[in-house]
Amino acid sequence: MRVLHFYKTYYPDSWGGVEQVIRQLCVGTGHLGITNEVLTLSRGGPSEIEFEGHTVHRVPLDFEIASTGFSFAAIRKLARLARKADVIHYHFPWPFMDLAHFLARIDKPSVVTYHSDIVRQKQLLRVYGPLKRRFLHNVSAVVATSPNYLASSPVLKRFAHKTTTIPFGLDKSTYPPASEQRKARWRAQCGERFFLFVGVLRYYKGLHILLDALVNVDYPVVIVGAGPIEQELKAHAQRLGLTHVQFIGAVDEEDKVALLELSYAMVFPSHLRSEAFGISLLEGAMFGKPMISSEIGTGTTYINIDNDTGLVVPPDDPAALGVAMRTLWDNPERAAEMGRRAEARYWELFTAEKMAESYLALYHELVARPR
Repeated sequence: MRVLHFYKTYYPDSWGGVEQVIRQLCVGTGHLGITNEVLTLSRGGPSEIEFEGHTVHRVPLDFEIASTGFSFAAIRKLARLARKADVIHYHFPWPFMDLAHFLARIDKPSVVTYHSDIVRQKQLLRVYGPLKRRFLHNVSAVVATSPNYLASSPVLKRFAHKTTTIPFGLDKSTYPPASEQRKARWRAQCGERFFLFVGVLRYYKGLHILLDALVNVDYPVVIVGAGPIEQELKAHAQRLGLTHVQFIGAVDEEDKVALLELSYAMVFPSHLRSEAFGISLLEGAMFGKPMISSEIGTGTTYINIDNDTGLVVPPDDPAALGVAMRTLWDNPERAAEMGRRAEARYWELFTAEKMAESYLALYHELVARPR
């Protein structure tokens, strides 16, 4: 069986959460006999590359409107690649993708992984709404990434009759082991105990809330990642006089593993529904770390269960976040036990193997349906 994934960004141009999910899907279902291809937009580089056993087709990005990439070549390429695919796998949201689906006249079985509601672009949503509804009505199936998101999304409720839930999963064996030398270097820089955040520095990650919380606590915090509000966050930390926060920037996979292994706990203050799941939060669980997250009705509190795998606080509440950090910091035995339960929950629910098997079953079901 051949599956074609379509999304606006992918490796090696971008290393975000959606890209990680597509990667894990391609590798995981590839082990089960699926031939995967990915069609994506790019600002340059070769038009076709091989990546971890699957082919990545890259077409030029022509322009962007409200963070939505457009490419005339993508429509032609989608139509051509779809002819030899058995299933088209879309990754939502990306309004151009909906348009391309119709312009390319896709008539193959299709599935949409619904990564997130559109939260911030209210004006775009008014214009895009009719196309979005027509697209979701037209595709064969929709996948929610957690029961929490299915229950809380008004869009998914409208399409509940065709929606199933398949949580994201990670394959720990794809993460490179961190050498003792690498860990020693980070231990010297970050200390023996620190809270860790990993992710792209975007508005919905709630890092300004974390910085505000740190005014009243002096626990060391390491922030890993780069992004559009990086300088804004650094300026905010400087205004607050925070000397116990380190902005590490983007790191490679081995450095990330080293920091995950060395960290005391994960702090994940995302406060808006744009954070639909939290792949880096799941990475923390995979490495046995207790977690702090906010209750925003999404997959973050499907990964992190309050008072079991970590602590859950109200969104946009620096005081509550600070109290949660103090609770974990002052109770290392309780924190360690939460971390053990977090890892057990990862192995039970969130492995890439489980995700791949669930999608494989869905692909076969879609292909077997009468056209």
